[in-house]
Amino acid sequence: MLNLTVAQDGSGDYASISEAVLAVPYELEAEITIGPGVYREKLVCEKRRITLRGAGADATRLVWGDGGRLPHPDGRSTHTFRSYTAFFSGEQLTVEDLTIENDAGPGSAVGQAVAAYVDSARAVFRRVKLLGNQDTLFCAPLPEKEREKDGFLGPRTFAPRRATAQYYQNCEIAGDIDFIFGGADALFEQCTLRTVDNHIPHSYITAPSGPADGLGFVFWDCDFVSDCPAGTIYLGRPWRPTGKTAVLDCRLGAHISPEGFIGWNDRTDTDLAQFVEAGSSGEGAAPRPAWVHAPSAADAAALLARARKRCRPEL
Repeated sequence: MLNLTVAQDGSGDYASISEAVLAVPYELEAEITIGPGVYREKLVCEKRRITLRGAGADATRLVWGDGGRLPHPDGRSTHTFRSYTAFFSGEQLTVEDLTIENDAGPGSAVGQAVAAYVDSARAVFRRVKLLGNQDTLFCAPLPEKEREKDGFLGPRTFAPRRATAQYYQNCEIAGDIDFIFGGADALFEQCTLRTVDNHIPHSYITAPSGPADGLGFVFWDCDFVSDCPAGTIYLGRPWRPTGKTAVLDCRLGAHISPEGFIGWNDRTDTDLAQFVEAGSSGEGAAPRPAWVHAPSAADAAALLARARKRCRPEL
């Protein structure tokens, strides 16, 4: 195990997170402890097995500000998948006790602005704040085909798609449009999902794109909160037709729409998608349309058990 420290005051092995990550040989397991401060860096972390541990989400902050509509050094627009603050790949990633933020601004001004692009085979985030506006957290892989030219321009445009398992515990994830999206199998336990009020008519928390035989996004014992007007926010819409989102035993604020879920761009394309909700409470809980599955308590428990087996590391 390689242990490295990062401190802005010069007391650590390195003064930036990027320098510390670059110093890790790929074949070694490494743990990087990051001291307090605002680290204004665009991080690329492609190590086999690595842990990044901050001094607390309010103390250690990794921040960058690229937006999809903003210019890129190659003369084109940045586009969604080059806008990340942090890009993660490799086999096993653990991130704890820090904030990753894209502060480019609202999507209406700068376009999509990813805070974390997570493409590790297995990823664990604990007590992490992921903050942004449109497209805050991308849970890879990408879909097989893009819908528009340069739609997937970025780190994995031409790479074979690889299934990933991701686990988020006691995290806060904030954004407005599709701020948790992608094709991963991902379990969110006891997280806060905060929809930012950017004064748009409607917004969407998840945009899953996984395969029909995948797990998709599963939320358990989470809080969905916002200052947005009542009934204006949807729990999810399918970025690809077979996308899946399940909301289990969660507390929903009044901002959640009575329909709960909706088709992509208001199209009726929910036949193949699988949206599941059980045990919801709060002002946003309501009877949903027939295409939103309402499983029995036993089936909901079985889904949660499957998600934990697939995504949660051994405790």
